[in-house]
Amino acid sequence: MMERPGKTKKAVNLTLDAELIAEAKAFGTNLSQVLDTAVREVHREQRALKWWNDNKAAIEASNAELEKNGMWYTPDWLRK
Repeated sequence: MMERPGKTKKAVNLTLDAELIAEAKAFGTNLSQVLDTAVREVHREQRALKWWNDNKAAIEASNAELEKNGMWYTPDWLRK
């Protein structure tokens, strides 16, 4: 993973399985980098889910409108 310019880092204390830490050390795994990547991915998924939940009513209303009245415009490439 590339370093993000301008981002500050902060040391934290974590508790992990001792065997997992030993294996990570044997493989040369950068646990800080792995955790950073994993947390970013989890947060990306959580933001997407929050967006979906925040916009669910509007999405459902839009889908209902489309189903009831069809598309308001059909681009040339969709016309048969």
